[in-house]
This record gives sequence, C-alpha cells and structure tokens, in this order.
Amino acid sequence: MAIYRVGHYGGDGARHLLTSDPVRVEPRKRPVPDPDTGLIACDWPVAWTLNVPEAWVSGIYLAIFTSTDGFRSYTPFVVRDTERRSDLLMVLPFTTYQAYNIWPFDGRTGKNLYKGYTPGGEIGGNEVRAFRVSFDRPYVNAGTPRWFEMDTATARWAEEAGYDITYASSVDLHEGRIDPAAYTAVVFSGHDEYWSKEMRDCAEDAVAAGTHLAFLASNNIYFHIRVEPSADGREGRVVTCYKEAPDPEPGAAGPTIRWRKLAKKGRKAEQRLLGVQYNGILAEPVPLVVRESGHWFWKGTGLRDDDSIPDLVGVEADGFDPSMPRPSDSKQTLLAASPYTDSWGRGRREHNASLCENSEGTLVFVAGTFYWPLALNEPAHLNPLVQRATRNLVERMLEPRH
Repeated sequence: MAIYRVGHYGGDGARHLLTSDPVRVEPRKRPVPDPDTGLIACDWPVAWTLNVPEAWVSGIYLAIFTSTDGFRSYTPFVVRDTERRSDLLMVLPFTTYQAYNIWPFDGRTGKNLYKGYTPGGEIGGNEVRAFRVSFDRPYVNAGTPRWFEMDTATARWAEEAGYDITYASSVDLHEGRIDPAAYTAVVFSGHDEYWSKEMRDCAEDAVAAGTHLAFLASNNIYFHIRVEPSADGREGRVVTCYKEAPDPEPGAAGPTIRWRKLAKKGRKAEQRLLGVQYNGILAEPVPLVVRESGHWFWKGTGLRDDDSIPDLVGVEADGFDPSMPRPSDSKQTLLAASPYTDSWGRGRREHNASLCENSEGTLVFVAGTFYWPLALNEPAHLNPLVQRATRNLVERMLEPRH
C-alpha cells in the first residue's frame, strides 16, 4: 500500500507520503445483496490499518494497492483538521460517490441507487437497483469514484493559488464532525447530488451565520437521503434513498425522495438555498453564454454579454425555475444563460450560473455545470477565463466585511 496526498505540488498532482511493508491477504468472500434493499456490504477482516500521523495536513488522500502481479486499485479518503479554522473548507461528495458505485461490476451482483443486473446479466434500471448502498465495499473503476476528477482539479487549483484551505467529506458534514459556520467560505467542489437533512441544515445554518457557499458543479442537493449505521452499529456507513419507491421508514425528516417534492409548493426545493436547480442532461457540451459581464465576477476576463466560453456546459445543467422559491432576503444575479437541448427528450432548456447575495453580504454561488471545476486544473478542460472568474469569486468571499 502506498499513500499519496493530492495537491498541485509544482504540477506533479500528488505527493508520496509512505509505502507499507508487504501485506499478505487471502481472497475475500463476495457479499450477497440484501433481498429487500439490495444492500451490499463487505464483512471482511482488517488486513492493514493506517494510523494517520499528526504531521499530515488536511487534504485529499489516495491509498494505492498494488498486487505482486502488478494489478492496482485505489481508495480515496480525506484527512480533516478540526482544530484549525482555515479560510476555505472544501467538502467532497462522498455520499454521491457511493450512490453511483455499482461494485461489484461483475455481471451478476453489483447494484447502486440507479441500477443493477438483471437475471440475464444485463444492466437494468429501477427494477433491480438498490435502495441502500454501503461504504463497506470498494469503488468500481479500480477504486476511483465517478467524477472524482472534479474534486482533485479543484484542490490542485486552490492549492496552486495559495489559498488557506482544509478538507472534509459530506459524511463529516452529516455526522457533525465539522462546523461549516466556522469558516469564511465552504466550497462544494464536485457532483454533490445526495444530501441528508443534517447536511442541508449545516449549510443553511452556515449561510445564516455569514459563511459563503460555492457550488462549483451542478445537480446539487437533488435527492434527500438518510445516512445510517452499518449492521454492526458503525455510524455513517450506509446511504439510503428510495426515490419513487415507498420509503418504509421515512422518519421526521420525511421520505427519501427529491428535495423539491418534500413539501408543498417546493418549500424545500434546492433552489430555495442555491438560487438554481438541476434542469436537464446534455447529450454533448455547449458553450456557456455570458450575462452580466459588468459584474465583478467577470472582471479581468474581457468577456462581454453574449460572449461564450466553448464547451463549458456539460453532462448535467442547473437553471432558474420561476415556479420554485428562491433564496429569501437575497439579490440574485444570473451570470450565464446558455441554451441547450435536453438529451432525455424534454425539449429546449437554459443553463444558468447564479450568484445570490443576502442583506449581510453572504454569497451563494452555483456554476451549474459539471465542467466548471474541470476547467480549473484538468488538462483537457483547462480554461483561463474560468480560472479568473473563480479567483474573483473566492477573493470577494475572503474580503473583510464591515
């Protein structure tokens, strides 16, 4: 096992911290899905334990496992530092990582919150998906979560820029191990779709206390979830989301459905916090079309209204929905209005990037596209205009308020 910390590190992208002595392991038994919920959890014995040295700084870390015959897999984890109040706190979307994790990808057993395998070995949909997924299993894709590169790109960009930043996971947010209100700004770097009531309460309390929020991707806070203990009582090991199926144990927070359906008239819709919400899927990327080019957000980019940044709106998009509540006591600026065609046949849609500022000067920014964080540091998507606008945003958030 080798451990690396992800960061800029002069363009290397990570720094090696340690390599363990060889560890002998035997093949593990493949778990059987729960017949009622589809839950797959690996009740495997511990083969090796990492005791995180006190000298290691907060960050995104990768454990890399290499077998004697050259096969390799990964496990990401986050090291917190709750003693230090950095300017920025970056929260990684571990609950969403798990929602999409279909391990084992074996043609028979694997399930996530979207799909599973039919008896014939084909990928099926809702009829064979899981209602509960466990952190006690590897990730597919050799151990790297889906869209993990959004988070690593943001971290590398922020550290290269010299920002004072520490890190946490969405499970830390749920479990109350961090207090977002203690930071100047909280950055949600990736695809952050699955939120518990506890997570949302933390974010809303942070805004009320004057902490800025920046959501650098899209489709945020879409599904309401429960984060529950494992069968042996370890907290924060299971993500539960029944979606359209009846939730047998909804509890006081309500059933695990879309946030915008949890209360009448969209009173709990994600737009009420974010200013925009998920509105479609793109078959291919489209340009981001600039609006409000005189706003400080676009300062130094040279962009004018109706200018476009090629291929920046991709995968999933957010937009403003006039039928849903918007943030109260806030001035909203739509910084982009980008037309696209929804790939699911729902017609012509419009992507919006949004900035809301309340009467106390607290900002909530949403980029509304998967490709914004990739444009910060991912080589195939790198864009200096996005880098400049994001720097404008962060530096405005870090300015003292009188």
